[in-house]
Amino acid sequence: MNRFKVSDTPIDGLKVVERLRRTDERGFLTRLFDPEELAAAGWQGTAAQINHTLTVKSGAVRGMHFQRPPYAETKLVSCVRGRVLDVAVDLRTRSPTFLRWHAVELSEQNNLALLIPRGFAHGYQTLSADCELIYVHSAPYVADSEGALNAFDPRLAIRWPLPVTDVSDRDRGHPALRDEFKGIEV
Repeated sequence: MNRFKVSDTPIDGLKVVERLRRTDERGFLTRLFDPEELAAAGWQGTAAQINHTLTVKSGAVRGMHFQRPPYAETKLVSCVRGRVLDVAVDLRTRSPTFLRWHAVELSEQNNLALLIPRGFAHGYQTLSADCELIYVHSAPYVADSEGALNAFDPRLAIRWPLPVTDVSDRDRGHPALRDEFKGIEV
């Protein structure tokens, strides 16, 4: 029984995953993650980490985070409460969509998730208060492999739909892209 419907985006490898609900008079069941079913969509291996976040304020921006090889990771990001605009930026060296971004609204109502391959930066803006996200990571977090882009870098030109109400000092301090940045080999 298939628990997911997978759709392509304009960026190769970046997928939208709809979690199909099984409902009855008691309520519903939806599968958040299944490595075997998601393998056809590009998931490799198992889950190395599962993280749960809460962002309290509407309009808050988190990101744009990534990990460099050998700890580059695939992420499956789901919003289980509230609404977010989830954004992925292609950082893959020699990709025809290098530095292009794609965004998808994720919410508890639409049951969508974003499957983000290795070599992408990820971030989001909350579109409602009290947003909770579940992240499934294919690799463990390693601080020395962490990288980040500035979510407000004019070179990326991400169009955040709401006025920005909150950004951590850490995320605000991420540097703008430099011309010598050639991407990530994955």
